[in-house]
Amino acid sequence: MSKIWFEIARWVCRIFCILFFDLRVYGRENIPKQGGFILVSNHQSFLDPLFCGVGMCRHLNFLGRASLFKHRFFSKILSSVNTIPVRRGEADLSAIREVIGRLRAGQGLCLYPEGTRSADGRIGELRGGFGLLSRRSGAVLVPTIVEGAFECWPRGKRLFSTGRIVVCYSEPISSELINSMNDKELVRLVTGRLREMQKDCRERAGRKPFDEPAA
Repeated sequence: MSKIWFEIARWVCRIFCILFFDLRVYGRENIPKQGGFILVSNHQSFLDPLFCGVGMCRHLNFLGRASLFKHRFFSKILSSVNTIPVRRGEADLSAIREVIGRLRAGQGLCLYPEGTRSADGRIGELRGGFGLLSRRSGAVLVPTIVEGAFECWPRGKRLFSTGRIVVCYSEPISSELINSMNDKELVRLVTGRLREMQKDCRERAGRKPFDEPAA
């Protein structure tokens, strides 16, 4: 039943995107057809989980602040779309075990290692926890970019506006390569990949890349 509900929710999200956004998705072929994987994505808006998930066929798990689960009804809604509660500001071992268990079972996880939404649309410093999850579970990493969400719903704005959203999935980083690197090397690799992808996505969306000199 949960799988059926997840598919229903995804179709509702797709209709929402059709109505309000010009959504372009690239690199669907880079999503593994089986086995555990982690989408390592930038974070521009509250709508990023929606944009990351509607463009693929596989189910995703998400992480959410434990405080969001205090309301019984809201907690059921979040759990029904595969959201795992995480206590912020501490090492939540129960959440880590749950995530690793789902990845080992061949499921996907959507992760935002910046930890918070971008203040200007650029990619900030990444936290290296995704390396631990990958090594413990054997899941591959799929660098993912959401571009245009910041323009549609930046921090401090109460409601979103319409616009073009571009989502790009990169080629997976294998578990063999991940195991050969330490956390700093892996963060450097993923950060570089994401920034290259963001530049390409901004050009696809008709926007000036962040590193392009001002006119």
